[in-house]
Amino acid sequence: IYYYLPHLQEYEDAIFPNVIFGQQRTGVSLVMGIPTVKREKQNYLIDTLHSLLYQLSEEQKKDCIIIIFIAEVSLHGKDSLPSFPREVQSGVLEVISPPASYYPDLSNLKKTLGDSEDRVRHLSSQTVCSSLSSMFIQPKNKLLTVLEDDIIAKPDFIESIKSFAAQQSQDWMVLEFSQLGFIGKLFKSEDLPFIVEFFLMFYKDKPIDWLIDHLLWVKVCNPEKDATHCEEEKSKLRIRAKPSLFQHMGIFSSLSGKIQNLKDKDFGNNLLHKAHNNPPAKVDTSLRIYQQYTLEKVYKGQDCFWALAPVAGDYIRFTFLNPLEVEKYLFRSGNMEHPGDKLFNTTVEVLPADEMLRKELVDNGSKFNYPATKDGYLKIGAFENGIAEGSINQSIGKIEAIRLSVTSDSPVWAILSEV
Repeated sequence: IYYYLPHLQEYEDAIFPNVIFGQQRTGVSLVMGIPTVKREKQNYLIDTLHSLLYQLSEEQKKDCIIIIFIAEVSLHGKDSLPSFPREVQSGVLEVISPPASYYPDLSNLKKTLGDSEDRVRHLSSQTVCSSLSSMFIQPKNKLLTVLEDDIIAKPDFIESIKSFAAQQSQDWMVLEFSQLGFIGKLFKSEDLPFIVEFFLMFYKDKPIDWLIDHLLWVKVCNPEKDATHCEEEKSKLRIRAKPSLFQHMGIFSSLSGKIQNLKDKDFGNNLLHKAHNNPPAKVDTSLRIYQQYTLEKVYKGQDCFWALAPVAGDYIRFTFLNPLEVEKYLFRSGNMEHPGDKLFNTTVEVLPADEMLRKELVDNGSKFNYPATKDGYLKIGAFENGIAEGSINQSIGKIEAIRLSVTSDSPVWAILSEV
């Protein structure tokens, strides 16, 4: 490192993180590294984290880490990491940041490949940033997936990555789960020191995704053979998975004033709702519905329900045409394209069909282990991290209605993607 970044010899602690936020978990199967970049117009990092964490099971969360490598981004207000207290506390989410002295002077780089000075500086900074994050992550795990901070992920991406890696019969250097840039590149921990050294050797010359290709050329291409033979040999070390597991969602580039509409055609259509065969019911809500995304459609499994930001006192109600004995319930808010549009501070309530029981609840409170409302509902659960799921005490008997009640104003719109 000192050879390629000689300025570090003047700063004794420059290669060590200045900030480490999280539990510093080790020994997991997969680490996801997200180097961040500064954007003038919009920051996509929080939406990226919502998407990655959205459908991870509790078991998956115990066997992976998402590490955000913050170089230039500051997070304040609604875009702050206190949005994920449980994930930080449990160890699945970490943040590291290097001291400013880690970065070399990028002000006098040569313009390469016809790029502007700003673009050369940005791409060189990205390579140096990714190199340090890879070095820090290397001892923690067996596999490292490098992502970018403006992506959405397919719900099954963790298992798909592990399964694809396990299926490889030949030795490989990089598995690709997206065809764009440096998104979704999987490396083995044992290869990282060699790869990082190559990045640091040429960080001034080419973008990091091009350097990967050059590294493979150095490893396996024979100058005495033709380009076709070279591509065949590289394809043995660089293996592409289809369909893609990650999609680029950012429009505003980190380069001032630049718009990027990059999309991975192999990603396919996003699954924005999940259908279930629900019992006949009348549905109604006090929320202001957005366009065609009605409550009826999510209940019937035709589309998601989308509404403007809820306020305290708003409700979503499902009244069964015939009272039912209900064993379990599941409500999932947010979806892949808008993972942050979740229901917060929202309770799940049931209305017993027995009118005598309802009158007793109103007059004397609940004889069950659930609090009762003034209009005879029992509060049986609440949304946590956008999901409400649980069983219902069968001694309540048949249920006439289920209601989701919002207890405080929300800063974001709300989506129900599964009922």
